[in-house]
Amino acid sequence: MTIQKNIAALFSTCCSKPLSITKIQGDASSRQYFRVTGINNSAVACYDQALNSSSVDTYPFLVIHALLSRHALPVPAIMAIDAEKNILLLEDCGEVLLQNLFHSSIEETIPDHYREIIDILVQLQAISGHNNKIPFSISFDKEKLMMEFDFFIKYGLLDYFAPAFDQELIGKLRYEFELIAELLVKPQHFVLNHRDFHSRNILIHQNKPVIIDFQDARMGLPQYDAVSLIKDSYVQLSPLLTEELKAYHYQTLCSNQMTSMSFDEYLFYFDISAFQRNIKATGTFCYQTRIAKNNNFEHSIAPTLAYLPDYINARVELKRAGQLMQRLFEGIGE
Repeated sequence: MTIQKNIAALFSTCCSKPLSITKIQGDASSRQYFRVTGINNSAVACYDQALNSSSVDTYPFLVIHALLSRHALPVPAIMAIDAEKNILLLEDCGEVLLQNLFHSSIEETIPDHYREIIDILVQLQAISGHNNKIPFSISFDKEKLMMEFDFFIKYGLLDYFAPAFDQELIGKLRYEFELIAELLVKPQHFVLNHRDFHSRNILIHQNKPVIIDFQDARMGLPQYDAVSLIKDSYVQLSPLLTEELKAYHYQTLCSNQMTSMSFDEYLFYFDISAFQRNIKATGTFCYQTRIAKNNNFEHSIAPTLAYLPDYINARVELKRAGQLMQRLFEGIGE
């Protein structure tokens, strides 16, 4: 049977005979998504080949969905599962992403939505659990951070940007990346992170945020998710709102007794995290463009790189990496 026929069969068991099954354009993921419409309701079907080789206790999406649901986080409900056929049926929370609010008729609601989303983020970051179980057993350790830097080197510097970057500088730049990664490994400050907390992974359903694509959650600095939201590759916030939201996240962490950092320290790690996160995102976009032949991400490369000079100019710890990457910035601006 085709994926669509398996989806139709599962939808029929919990809802009705489907009238249509339409593929949804996903983000940079190996999973496939479909919107299933029936007589009186609809659902979103996720097809993931990893599902049938896992269990409820080991499949990350189900583990983290259960965790977030227990803590009343707004996530789509699970309607049905057919693990053998690798299909999950999820509540359909619509098609309006946080990203879609920009340049829309309700653009004036954006600041209020962002503050509400930061409240949800802090609620997520307050969740704790046993450090021998996912997501608490995995973190943004140096190995993970360097894996992301190396991904950028491989698919960005050695491929997409190769004509604009001196390959002889890669060894020196990687050394700087190692120093930057070491700055971010501060387990005493770690909290739970969504891991991809940006405007394409937050739906606005019935005027309220709903969080999706959380299966890669892990421990890390609280700034990591804040960076993903505030220094987003897909939308650009005004400087005024950017600074307001940084302060709001910090104040909310303090109000919930979730950080011992001063505000200056918070801002320092925000900039260092932002540098790493934007480098990671650029590597993903380069891979999607050149290797996966997915042209939906190339236009996000330049705005993501455009964030970097601000961090580099603000933090001496990033200065040398910035100098080594200077030609890349000049090339991308041409």
